[in-house]
Amino acid sequence: MEQHSSTTTIITTSEPFVTNRTCFSPAITLIPGQSSLASPLQYRRSQDFSIISILQFNCNGLLLTNMQWTIKNCTSSCLFQIQLNEKVITTLSELYIPSRILAYGTYELTLTVTMVNLPILKSSSSVYVRITASGITANLVQLGTSMITRGNQQDLLLDPGTFSVDPDENSFDASKWKYEYYCRIYGLYNFPNLQGILLSIDDSRIDPLNPSCLSNRSGNGTILIYGNSTLSPKSSLTIISGSLQSNRTYQFMVYMENRKNSSIQATGYVLVQIEDTRPQLIAIGCVISTMCVPNLEFQLVNPTTQVALFAVCVGICTNIQNISWNIYQSSDNSSSNSTQWILFNQMITYENIWFF
Repeated sequence: MEQHSSTTTIITTSEPFVTNRTCFSPAITLIPGQSSLASPLQYRRSQDFSIISILQFNCNGLLLTNMQWTIKNCTSSCLFQIQLNEKVITTLSELYIPSRILAYGTYELTLTVTMVNLPILKSSSSVYVRITASGITANLVQLGTSMITRGNQQDLLLDPGTFSVDPDENSFDASKWKYEYYCRIYGLYNFPNLQGILLSIDDSRIDPLNPSCLSNRSGNGTILIYGNSTLSPKSSLTIISGSLQSNRTYQFMVYMENRKNSSIQATGYVLVQIEDTRPQLIAIGCVISTMCVPNLEFQLVNPTTQVALFAVCVGICTNIQNISWNIYQSSDNSSSNSTQWILFNQMITYENIWFF
């Protein structure tokens, strides 16, 4: 997550001091506080964030204060105070905002400090915050698994409408997005295109250099079935058995575009190996999902951090007798714009050292 801020002057207002010259209005410093309505602090909606206050009192004797945070929604000005979730405590020197509490938009966060014994002595200070979208993760299969194996006589279900993740919400709303699917024969060809414009999987046009993935495309039968045609058209795609050739690897890509804002987009990938058998579908994910960051067809991990993976057998999986893990090392093939995977055969050597 990235946080952006720009340097401006904190807005602070104080009441004039009273005739008792030994007591003045408190001075407030907010951290981070260098912001303005034109250049607010920026946080993703999936982020927690805090605003901390440092108070300087200029009074002799016992100091009792009341602290109160208020939040106003801003457009060209900040007029309307919003009601906060009960999770937000507004009477402390620090204001903590949990993720997903504030909707997208710009807000003025104001701390008012009042001296209890001298209510006329009070000060206010404000910061401006903009809540932005975090960006969704487009997953074609469960857990965002990078590669799966299916049989030639098994249907293949790609369902980004179900398996994608929106960190700004409790669940993914498939109806907010448009979907387009693409496919290439991995390691041999690029995605079919005409003059650089990609051809979707259901496009009848032909790229003579990069053939279609669908082996029986010219037949009369239906080989592509889109799901959820009413609420979220094309949010899932089923490729009927027999449409993909055995002993080949295919790369599927989904391009998703927000219906209300076309500048908000997401892309997801999955590699599918086709065999003559009828294998079970195995999905693999990170135990701590935030430690695996999706990056196109890969997951990025910190090389200095341990990564824990787990697997799920999808569907009817009975009488499992053995579970084994293999690790493959990548080798880029620039000529075919693909990656070759070579079995890492030293797992036993590093057992209980690197691999547990």
